[in-house]
Amino acid sequence: MDINMVSSIPLRLPIPTATNISRLLKQKTKTNISFWNTNHFSTKPQFLSVSSKYDPLTDMKTANNRALAVDVTGTLASNNDVVVGESPQKGAMTNLSESTLGGYIARRLVQLGVTDVFSVPGDFNLTLLDYLVAEPGLNNIGCCNELNAGYAADGYARSRGVGACVVTFTVGGLSVLNAIAGAYSDDLPVICIVGGPNSNDYGTNRILHHTIGSPDFTQELRCFQTVTCYQAVINNLEDARQKIDTAISTALKESKPVYVSISCNLLGIPHPSFSREPIPISLPPRVSNRMALEAAVEATAQFLDNAVKPVMIGGPELRVAKAGDAFVELADACGYAVAVLPSAKGLVPEYHPHFIGTYWGVISSPFCAEIVESADAYLCAGPVVNDYTSVGYSTLVKKEKAIVVKPDRVIIGNGPEFGFILMEDFLIALSKRLKRNTTAYENYNMIFVPDGHSLLKCDPKEPLRVNVMFKHVQNMLTSQTAVIAETGDSWFNCQKLRLPRGCGYEFQMQYGSIGWSVGSTLGYAQAVLEKRVISFIGDGSFQVTAQEVSTMIRNGQRNIIFLINNGGYTIEVKIHDGPYNVIKNWNYTGLVDSIHNGEGKCWTTKVRSEEELIEAIDAATGDKKDCLCFIEVIVHRDDSSKELLEWGSRIAVAGNRPPKAYQ
Repeated sequence: MDINMVSSIPLRLPIPTATNISRLLKQKTKTNISFWNTNHFSTKPQFLSVSSKYDPLTDMKTANNRALAVDVTGTLASNNDVVVGESPQKGAMTNLSESTLGGYIARRLVQLGVTDVFSVPGDFNLTLLDYLVAEPGLNNIGCCNELNAGYAADGYARSRGVGACVVTFTVGGLSVLNAIAGAYSDDLPVICIVGGPNSNDYGTNRILHHTIGSPDFTQELRCFQTVTCYQAVINNLEDARQKIDTAISTALKESKPVYVSISCNLLGIPHPSFSREPIPISLPPRVSNRMALEAAVEATAQFLDNAVKPVMIGGPELRVAKAGDAFVELADACGYAVAVLPSAKGLVPEYHPHFIGTYWGVISSPFCAEIVESADAYLCAGPVVNDYTSVGYSTLVKKEKAIVVKPDRVIIGNGPEFGFILMEDFLIALSKRLKRNTTAYENYNMIFVPDGHSLLKCDPKEPLRVNVMFKHVQNMLTSQTAVIAETGDSWFNCQKLRLPRGCGYEFQMQYGSIGWSVGSTLGYAQAVLEKRVISFIGDGSFQVTAQEVSTMIRNGQRNIIFLINNGGYTIEVKIHDGPYNVIKNWNYTGLVDSIHNGEGKCWTTKVRSEEELIEAIDAATGDKKDCLCFIEVIVHRDDSSKELLEWGSRIAVAGNRPPKAYQ
C-alpha cells in the first residue's frame, strides 16, 4: 500500500531504524505514522517526531534520547532531532513537561522539602538535569565530582532529614558509592538518582560506554544493593511512578539511602500517570505493641529503681528513632546523670543541667568515665558500639548492668528482650514510671574540677598549639553556628567543645571516610543558610576532596574552614607510623585563592601563633562575615590531643591481635 494513500490509518512497521525513517521521509506526506517495537513490553502510545536530519550513527545525544518505539503515533516534523518533549525552561513548566517522568521527579523532591540537589552532569543524566533545573522550587548544585556530591547530600540530609544527588551511569554511580555507604552507616535517607542507559538497550547484548565492556548493565545495581535499602531500575514508563514513590517512602521509613536508575530516554515522554498532581508521601504510622511496651516499662523501672546510682547514656540511634526529645524528657523526670557516646555528640543538649559529657572509655570527658563506670545500672538509648567508640573494646560498661533501648526493641541486661517497641514511646512511658534519683549526678559534682582552659595561653610569637586554638574556637560557638569535624584529631578536639543551645554538630564516626567533611560542609551549609558552618579539617583529609571549596564559593556560602596543617595523616601516625603518613605540603591558602579566582566572596589567611589566630577569628566574624573564610593553621607534626595518643595506641593493640591459633 502506498503511504500517500493513507491519511489516518496507523502503519505497523519495524523498529524505526535510520533506513526506515529515511525511506519514509523521501515521500511527501502529512500522514500519521506508527512504529511498533515487538521487543518492548509497554503498550501506551507516545509522541515521536522525526526529521530528515536524524542520524543516530553520528548524533550521540539523539542516540541516548531515541524515543520508545511502542505503538508510537506521531506526525512527521521538520525539527532537527528526534523530539521527546521539549526541554523545559526554568519557571515555565508546560503541560507537556508537567506530565513527564522528569517533571514528576522534580516535583516529588520539592514535596519532600528538598530544595537543593547535588549533581555531576554526564551524558546519561543531562535530560533529567534539564527538568530539575526547570523546577522553580529546586536549585541544582553542580559539584566537582560524584564523591563530593554524595558527601554533600549526606550533609544536607543531616540537617533537612533527606538529601538527593544525581550522577551518571556506572562511572558516576561507582564514584558516589563510597559516600552512599557512609550515609547508610549513619542512617541518612539519601536519594541517589542515576541517569541510566536507553531503555531500548536493555536485553540487546550491546556494549555501552561508561561500562567495563560487558553487556550486563547490572554491575552498578549490584554494587548499590549492599549500601541502600531499596533499588529501582526504571526502564519503562508503566511502573515508573510506583517505583519512584516506593523508593522515596522506603528511604523515609528505613532512614537509609535508596538507588534509582532511570533510562535516559524516558524523562521527556508524556505519560498519563504523571499528568495528575503527586499524592503526598504518607507513611503508615508505626505503633508500639501495647502489651510489650507495658511489660518492658515495668521490667525496666524495677531494674533501675533498685539501683543506687544509675546513669543515662545517649547513642547515635537517637537520630533515626527521632527520640531526642523523649530522651530529654526522661532525663528531666528521673534526675540521672546524662552522658553521650562520642558518636552521639550533638544529639543531646549539652546545656541540660545533668549533662556530664562524653563517655568514651579512657578518653572520656573529665570525670565522666568515673561516674559511668562506677554506676550500678545504665540506661543506654540507641547505642552503636564498635572498636572506635569502645577505644579498642576497652570500655568497662557491663552488659548485665545495662538497659539497651534500640529503635524498635528493649533489652534488659542478660535477661529478656521486648520487641515491637518504639524508642520514643518507651522513653516517654518510662519517664512517668521511674523514681527520681540524682545520686550519680551529685557524685559528679563532688569530684568535678574545672579543666583550666582559661589558663591555656601561648607565649608571644610561640608556635600555636592545637589546644590553645580550640580554646578560642569555643568562644565562636553560638546558636547561629554549626560544627563539622573531620575524621582525625578534630574528632577528639571537637568532642571537648561545649555546644550552646541551637548549635549544630556533625561528624562521621562509624564510617570514618577521610575527606567527608568538605562535601558535607557544602551540603549542610546549603540546608541551613541561616547558620554559619565552622569546619575543622586536617591537611591529609583536605587533599582528598579540596576542590569542593569551589562549589561553596560559587554558591555564596559563608563557611569558616580551619585547615589544620601538620604535614600528614596524624590519626594514622598515632595508630601505626610510617613514611606513608607524610604528605606533600601544599600552599593551601594559595590553592583556595586560585580556586576563588576573583569570583565570589572568599578570604584566606595563614596563622602560626595565638596572636595571628585571634586576628583571623576577629576578621572572619567581623569584616569578613559575609565571605567564605579559609584559615590555614600551621602546627607541629606531633601536636595532637592526649586523647588521640591514648586512643591510637589502644586501636593499634586491638587491630594487631594475633589469630586465635597463634595466641
